[in-house]
Amino acid sequence: MRAALVIGGASGIGRAAATRLHEAGHRVIVADINGDAAQLAAEELGGESAAIRLDVTDEDSVAAGFEGVGDLAVVVNCAGLSMPGALVDLELDHWRTTVDVCLTGTFLVLKHAGRHVVGGGSIICVASLNGRQPGAGMGAYCAAKAGVLMLVEVAALELAERGVRVNAVSPGLVDTPLTAGIAYVPGLTEEYLDNTPLGRAGTPDDIAQTIAFLASDASTWMTGAAIDLNGGAHLQRYPDVLGKVRALAEG
Repeated sequence: MRAALVIGGASGIGRAAATRLHEAGHRVIVADINGDAAQLAAEELGGESAAIRLDVTDEDSVAAGFEGVGDLAVVVNCAGLSMPGALVDLELDHWRTTVDVCLTGTFLVLKHAGRHVVGGGSIICVASLNGRQPGAGMGAYCAAKAGVLMLVEVAALELAERGVRVNAVSPGLVDTPLTAGIAYVPGLTEEYLDNTPLGRAGTPDDIAQTIAFLASDASTWMTGAAIDLNGGAHLQRYPDVLGKVRALAEG
C-alpha cells in the first residue's frame, strides 16, 4: 500500500485531499499543527491511517515528521494562512508569519519531501489564485504564493532525475476555515462571486479531486505545472478586500 502524507490535513482542502487519497487506496498520514485534530481526522478515515503533529515553520518538526513516516509515494502540502493589511500599515510580524507559513514552510516541506518521496512519486503544493493575481491588502500572501509557484518549478527540475513529480494547484475562493472570515465583511463574498465566471465558490473536494489526479498514475508525464482551480476568477479582477475591510471598520 502506497503511503501519502497530507500536511494541513486536519481540515479544509487538506482534509478533503486525505479522504480522496484514502479512497484511492493510499495509507494516509494526516499531519497538522493541531495534533489532536490530525488524530481525529485519521481515526475518521480509518484503516491504516495515522496522524502526526507537524509545524511547517519549524525545520526540526518537519524533519522529524518525515523521518517518522519513512518512504512516501505522495506528499501534499496544504498548510497556509493569510494576514491581510495594506503594505504601508502591515506589521512586520504579520508579514513574517505569512511568509514563514506559506513560503518558507513550502521550502522546508519540499526539502524533506525530496529526500523521502520514492521514484515515481508525486509532491503537490497548494498555491493560490493570489500567486498570479494581485489583491490590495494581500501583499504578504500574494508574494508568498507567487514564491510557492516558482519553488514548485525549481523542485520539479531538481527532482525529475529521480522520477519524482512536483506540481501545484492554485485555488480561488474555497469554503474552508481559512476563508470563513470573508462572510463577516459586507459585500465581499458577493464581489468574489461576481468576479468568478462560474458563479460559485469552490468546495474542498473540488480541489481534492485534482490533488488526487496529480497523485495518480494518470498524471505521470506532468511536472512543474500549476493548475488554476478558481471557476475562472483569474480571467477577471480580484475583489477589493482592503476597501471592504476599511468600510467595515469605519462603520
